[in-house]
Amino acid sequence: MTDLDARPRAGDTVRGGAPADGGVREKGLGGNSVGLMGSAVLGISTVAPVYCLTSTLGSTAGEVGVQMPAVFLAGFLPMLLVAFAYRELNKAVPDCGTSFTWTVKAFGPRLGWMCGWGLVIATIIVLSNLAGVATSYFWLLAGEVSGSDSVAALDDSKPVHILTCLVLIAVATAISYRGMTATKGLQYTLVALQLVVLAVFVAMAVQKAGSGDFAATSTDFSWSWLNPFAVRSFAAFTAGLSLSIFMFWGWDTCLTANEETTGAEKTPGRAALIAMVVLVASYLATGIAAQMAVGSGGSGLGLANPDTSDNVFAALAGPVMGPGLGVLLFLAVLASAAASLQTTFIPVARTVLAMASYEALPASYARVHPRFRTPGRATVVAGVATGVFYTVMTLVSEHVLVDTIYALGLMICFYYALTAFACAWYFRAELTRSARDLVFKGLFPVVGGILLTAVFGKTLYDMWDPAYGSGSSVLGVGSVFVIGVGLLLLGAVLMEGMRRRSPAFFRGEVLTKETPAFVVED
Repeated sequence: MTDLDARPRAGDTVRGGAPADGGVREKGLGGNSVGLMGSAVLGISTVAPVYCLTSTLGSTAGEVGVQMPAVFLAGFLPMLLVAFAYRELNKAVPDCGTSFTWTVKAFGPRLGWMCGWGLVIATIIVLSNLAGVATSYFWLLAGEVSGSDSVAALDDSKPVHILTCLVLIAVATAISYRGMTATKGLQYTLVALQLVVLAVFVAMAVQKAGSGDFAATSTDFSWSWLNPFAVRSFAAFTAGLSLSIFMFWGWDTCLTANEETTGAEKTPGRAALIAMVVLVASYLATGIAAQMAVGSGGSGLGLANPDTSDNVFAALAGPVMGPGLGVLLFLAVLASAAASLQTTFIPVARTVLAMASYEALPASYARVHPRFRTPGRATVVAGVATGVFYTVMTLVSEHVLVDTIYALGLMICFYYALTAFACAWYFRAELTRSARDLVFKGLFPVVGGILLTAVFGKTLYDMWDPAYGSGSSVLGVGSVFVIGVGLLLLGAVLMEGMRRRSPAFFRGEVLTKETPAFVVED
């Protein structure tokens, strides 16, 4: 056993000599590895803006039409409110378990365990989709570079696609295994590439819209595109909002890396807010520019064309940017998916590490690599789980990418809403202390939690219909419902198994509930 395996127990001395706070434990991760800019870059990279846009721009347009930019803003609002909850909780308890740890301390072990499970399974779904998109664009880019349609067509072969996907997952796992320093250096380049290419695409799309090159589809910008109340139905709005929320998922990676960040109490929260502002600006600019150029119709180059809506940039790269620069868009999508594939291991591995450190999962997952100071076993297991999940879902369903993305919205709303409510409840004794505490620790988190709960409930109702998502079904029930609810129920079953194996955690003896008397302000 290494020194890093000797984790402190409740009552031990941690965090600069102070007594352990309600059982909070050090994990042995490499501290001071990331600064403010690096943390913000990790958050942006995990969200993968170019990947999100190519995989959901068309689907969102199909749901809400020209109100797509309005839905992006609507999805940003609850995420922003929840981000304030994360910031306040991180100041008080800067623990890499984030949602899991905070929800346990607010509501107790069972809700906390399910909150952690929601984060873990959402991340596995995202990793599998990222790997799939990276694989498709790898062969698409290879075909463009080689000038061979037969090379690009290799992605249509399931064995080739799955094998390539597994190789990419293995490479991403290996990089994440080596620690935050290796991760950070690569991400600066890949995030910069994404944002620059998006800026070029936006400029050229606006230019094409005004030049008459797309006279049949181009449309003038209207401020009504930013009006969410103009969406044709509430069902369409919530479906589009679920996709929009997915497009912002991942900013909380800034927080899960808090124990490895300089200024753990303050820096991650600030980085998350920076990341979200960059993301919403990128989404609005790209969505508006694309809609101005090709419209949101369901035919031709229209964003909602069902033949291209799950991979919009593959259809728009050449027409908008030309054959030369269009390759850059393919490269940007590949870079976006590959970069996010690597950084998305950060939240799942550190959440599993925290859960194991507090005896909510088997102790073997709490081991930290003595050299790289990373949750090595948790990272490897996450990689294996991702590969197995993607392989099985690809073989079972032809529409796995679409359906898992829709199901992902359910998971995201579940654990983000729980975390938001946990913030207000955890700080309940402080809400009357000042206007700032009332707003940032109470009002904003509660409103954000209510909004996400409403989306969760409406999405749960809508996804029962087989028409929701790809249109596939299992015994007459929508496959999105089966995937989403089935995975949450699987978490409940696993929790019951862990309750029998680790009763001390579930009795609240390891990580305790508490209401802080006060939190030191800035």
